[in-house]
Amino acid sequence: MENWDEVRTAYNVARIGTVSGAAEVLGVHHATVIRHIDALEERLGVKLFQRHARGYTPTEAGDDLLRVAQATDEQFSQLAGRIKGRGNAVSGELVVTSIGGLSHLLAPVLADFQQEFPTLSVRYLTGDRLFRLEYGEAHVAVRAGAAPDQPDNVVQPFFRNEFALYASEVYAARHGLPKGCEEFGQHRFVGPADPKTRAPFHRWLQDNVAPENIMFRSGDVHAQRNAILAGAGIGFASVLQAAEMPDLIQVMPPRPEWAAPLWLVTHMDLHRTTKVQAFLSYLKERARAWQAE
Repeated sequence: MENWDEVRTAYNVARIGTVSGAAEVLGVHHATVIRHIDALEERLGVKLFQRHARGYTPTEAGDDLLRVAQATDEQFSQLAGRIKGRGNAVSGELVVTSIGGLSHLLAPVLADFQQEFPTLSVRYLTGDRLFRLEYGEAHVAVRAGAAPDQPDNVVQPFFRNEFALYASEVYAARHGLPKGCEEFGQHRFVGPADPKTRAPFHRWLQDNVAPENIMFRSGDVHAQRNAILAGAGIGFASVLQAAEMPDLIQVMPPRPEWAAPLWLVTHMDLHRTTKVQAFLSYLKERARAWQAE
């Protein structure tokens, strides 16, 4: 196991199934691939592949070795991602992650930040999966809810995203608007698909509106917002985003228990790098304007 190149070659042969395909991926001659596999099998004293006309198939021993090789290859890739973030210039790639519901705030900031640093490329990852900063999957995470407590991360309070209850002018014309919670039973609502949602405003909705009155459900925040705009029912939207939509009418003003606290999270190895610090400063400056609106 002293020669990682041989193990990596075997891993790619197993992954692709042919010597020629592995040679193309690795950028070497096919004879080099065969030499690496022969040398590795000789060193280990066991056959790693069954050779046949269609290519190479791993033996049981080959499968065992290649599971370790795959994990090692992934760790090397993650290490490379972390190392790339440690340069002294604001260039290369900046990877930022958040839930999809924050894209209306973060995408314009990322676009403007990129204009400041034209050699920088941006990758913005959204979704419910928690991207792992310790593996180099992202440089900066913007997370909502309780303060993150993963070890080796630097966590900073960022912004309280205020939410209110809205209806569209179309809905108001068709059904009117409730004067209070006591009239919710006469109205239609837009809510989450997941009954175990962690969003505080959606938990409030489920506690105060009968399930049969939540007539439109979706796990996608953009679909929920579009359903509210289309008149499907009354639902929650962020105050900042609703301000950009003149067709929305505020049914109930923001409440403290509906707000979603946001956190800036970075890994301790990358927190002090020039690129990360430059973006954090830029993002915090833009967020001051959000708070003032």
